[in-house]
Amino acid sequence: MGESMLVLIREGFEASLIVGIVFGYLRKIGRRDLDGPVWAGVGLAALISTIFGVVLHNTVGSFEGDARLRAFAVICFVAAAVLTWMVFWMRRESRAIKGELEQRVDSALASDRVKTAVLLVAFLAVLREGIETALFLIAAATSSTGWDVFVGGLIGLAIAAVLGYLVYTGSKFLPMKLFFNITGMIVIVFAAGLLARGVMFLQSTETNALNSFNWAVYDVTSINWLTVNTEVGRFLGALLGWDPRPSIEQVVVWVGYLVPVSYFFLRKDRALPELPDAVVASDEPEELAAAALAAEA
Repeated sequence: MGESMLVLIREGFEASLIVGIVFGYLRKIGRRDLDGPVWAGVGLAALISTIFGVVLHNTVGSFEGDARLRAFAVICFVAAAVLTWMVFWMRRESRAIKGELEQRVDSALASDRVKTAVLLVAFLAVLREGIETALFLIAAATSSTGWDVFVGGLIGLAIAAVLGYLVYTGSKFLPMKLFFNITGMIVIVFAAGLLARGVMFLQSTETNALNSFNWAVYDVTSINWLTVNTEVGRFLGALLGWDPRPSIEQVVVWVGYLVPVSYFFLRKDRALPELPDAVVASDEPEELAAAALAAEA
C-alpha cells in the first residue's frame, strides 16, 4: 500500500500542477469558458490510463510459471527506467513547462476548433502522467495484493489533489523544494528496489535465467517480521526492494543504482539560475504552480 500511495502522491501532484497552470492561464486571459474542455481532456486521459492499466494487469496476470516471472522482471526494469527519467526530466525541464503549456494553449485558441484543441492540450499533458502511473502501479503489484495497491493509490491521489489545490489557491505553507527533494529521493529508492526485485524474479525462474555467484549475502529469514509473511516485510520489500535473503546480484544492483543516481539528483546544477523572489512571492496561481515545478530544478 505504501509504495502505491507514494507514487500516486508524486505523479498526481505533478499532474495537478500541470492542470493548474492551464487553468491559471485561461483565467488570466479571461477564457474561463474553456474550463469545461480542459476537464474533459483530464477525464479522458484518466480513463485511457485506467484502461491501459487494466489491460496490462490482465495480460500479465494470465501468464504462469517462468513467463510470469520474466514478465514481472521486465515490468520492474521498465518502471525503474521511466521513474529515473521522470525524476531527472522534472528536475531539468520544470522551468520550461509553464511557457510550453501557455504556448500550446495560445495555439489552441488560434485554431478553428478552439474547444477541441484546448481539450487535446489538457489530454496530452495528463496522459503521460497517467500511463506512467499505471505502469508503476503494476510494478508495485508484483509484491502487494491488488487491494493494497488500489487503496494506497486512492489515498495517494487524494493527498495529491489536496496539495495541488493548496498550490492553486495560493497557499505558502507547502515547502515545494523540500517536497520535491524528499519525494524525488523516495522515488529513486523505489526504483532501486524495482531493479533488485527484477533481478530476484529472473533468479527465481526454473530455467535459471540469471544465476548467482552468491545466493545469500546475508540471511535473516529467522526474524519473522522481516520476511514477506508479515506486513512490515512486504512493505519493506515493495518500497525498498528488501529481501531477507538476497543474492549478491540483488545487492550490487541496488547499491550500484542508488549511490550514483542519488548523487546526481542531489547535486546542485549551477547552470540553472535561482528562481526570482518576485515569482515565489506572487499570489497568481499560475505563477505559484510554475514556482512549484521549478523548485525541483
